Amino acid sequence: MARALTIRRSIVPIADRKKFLQKVKARRTYYLSASCKFWMFEESDLSGAFVEFIEADDPKTLAKALAESPDQPAEAVRIYEEVDVD
Repeated sequence: MARALTIRRSIVPIADRKKFLQKVKARRTYYLSASCKFWMFEESDLSGAFVEFIEADDPKTLAKALAESPDQPAEAVRIYEEVDVD
């Protein structure tokens, strides 16, 4: 089965950065405990523009982790599945 991931973008004002990063740390802990991988990146030229990637070994695991997340995003979540190009 193909790996699956979702992407979450955030723009955070400088004044809210510390609080945001604390929430992200809790999110990362949750997703790691739900058998997912978690990465967050910040745009090099725009401080406060973040993108998070949450990946699982299969879509079912990712969907379950997203559905049970204590910090569900307000917007609809898209799940992307890995495509084998070979």
